[in-house]
Amino acid sequence: MRKRVAVLISGRGSNLQALLDAQQDAYEIALVVSNIPNAAGLDRARAAGVEAIALDHKPYGQNRQAFERDLDALLVQRSIEIVALAGFMRVLTPFFVRAWANRLVNIHPSLLPKYPGTKTHQRALDAGESEHGCTVHMVVEEVDAGEILGQARMPILPGDTAETLAERVLTLEHELYPRCLAQLACTRS
Repeated sequence: MRKRVAVLISGRGSNLQALLDAQQDAYEIALVVSNIPNAAGLDRARAAGVEAIALDHKPYGQNRQAFERDLDALLVQRSIEIVALAGFMRVLTPFFVRAWANRLVNIHPSLLPKYPGTKTHQRALDAGESEHGCTVHMVVEEVDAGEILGQARMPILPGDTAETLAERVLTLEHELYPRCLAQLACTRS
């Protein structure tokens, strides 16, 4: 039985597209939710025949937990089993992380534990790293600190910029995320 997955996005949804394209026996993308009403990823989901909902965070103001309680209710109503973050640009509160413990996964553009947070590509360049990549990990209350499910690596090339690295890492993300999500779906009950 395939696990029902909800993908949370905030933007164009390129990782969402990779997950949709790679669907297999382990999981099905059953719902896509964006906190940005006009996110292009919502159109990608609809084009694939997946329910796509905008749940705008702005009306909630500073009350992040109220937003997440409504998000949680939406996921529970649709019998979601795993939540995959794919460019969801909000740090989740302990309430949501605990509610979805061991069923909440993220893709991050660095080789964790190096470079949690933002501006990972520039930070890798500034540190003189010889390689860079991406990590799929479980989400815990500490940002980008959960169990690592998989990583993909590539060399940093002479002349690389943060932009060229971002583009090349994104290609790795599109290969790694579906594989790790399928493994998670097979191992989590």
